[in-house]
Amino acid sequence: MILTLVQTDGGGATEVSLEAVTFARTLAKRTGGPVHALVIGPLPQELVDQLAGYGVTEVHHATGEAFSAYGGAAWAAAVQAVVAAADPDAVVAPGSPRGLEVMAHLAARLDVPMAANVVGLGEGDGQDDGEGGTGALRLVRQVMGGAALEEMLLPRRPAVLTVAGHAVEAEQVPPVPAAVREFSPEVAEADLVTRVVSTEPAEPDLSGALTSARVVVGAGRGAGGADGFGHVAELAELLGGALGVSRVVTSMGWRPHHEQIGQTGSRISPELYIACGISGAIQHWAGCASSKTILAVNTDENAPMVTKATYAVIGDMHEVVPAINAEIRRRRG
Repeated sequence: MILTLVQTDGGGATEVSLEAVTFARTLAKRTGGPVHALVIGPLPQELVDQLAGYGVTEVHHATGEAFSAYGGAAWAAAVQAVVAAADPDAVVAPGSPRGLEVMAHLAARLDVPMAANVVGLGEGDGQDDGEGGTGALRLVRQVMGGAALEEMLLPRRPAVLTVAGHAVEAEQVPPVPAAVREFSPEVAEADLVTRVVSTEPAEPDLSGALTSARVVVGAGRGAGGADGFGHVAELAELLGGALGVSRVVTSMGWRPHHEQIGQTGSRISPELYIACGISGAIQHWAGCASSKTILAVNTDENAPMVTKATYAVIGDMHEVVPAINAEIRRRRG
């Protein structure tokens, strides 16, 4: 059995959670057995039906006062309780901040290695694991900020891993009604020391969430100043995407840090990344190299971003981007 930690957003499963469930189905084909999900917090019937549509046959629902607010250690205790009862071959979580934190706690509790940012299965799992046993799981994961791929061997059960965002396409299957198993795990006082005790509304962020966006429009020094992002922000909105920037932009105070892409910012892996006026230094490339398609707009045909991009337009972003926006609006009527 493969157990998947599912995060929710407004009652439904997050997109990265559905991607993790889809990966769990692929993993289950290798290891055998069904796919189960763990939900902590409210569990409306619509969520159960949604998970069933992605191949989940049983939903473990953790309840109790300990889960009234998020806490990484408390959530890990819930996952550990399911592991002890169900003995899964692997525990999978989305590569979100919470997924990474909870799986790190879990791996430490179980004394097993953890693979973060997994993008696929390696060849040869089930072969000699080099430690006198068989059945080791081989995974391919992103390392060095997505600049390289590494094949990692997990010889001990359960395998604990997170799936990189958008590395897998979430795919539905013909649904079979999923059973629900309610439980209230014991949570030690020490696991409640660090919890979310309050939240405050964030400032309006028109750029969207970089790490989950399927389209990202980036801008760098070529924007020219704090008032040079209007057209790229408009393009991001037209494409239903998010606005991102290079480190030099945030260093100059032109845009907020939460929009930064790179080694010291967000790591993105959208379907399309449009990099406008960005030279493509190694620090920035570390944050965007996992993008499936990259379109660079730059006046310098020898800029690293241009030479590494899938496609490139040599020109001034302040001329090219408005023209793209105008064409999109024209085609949409």
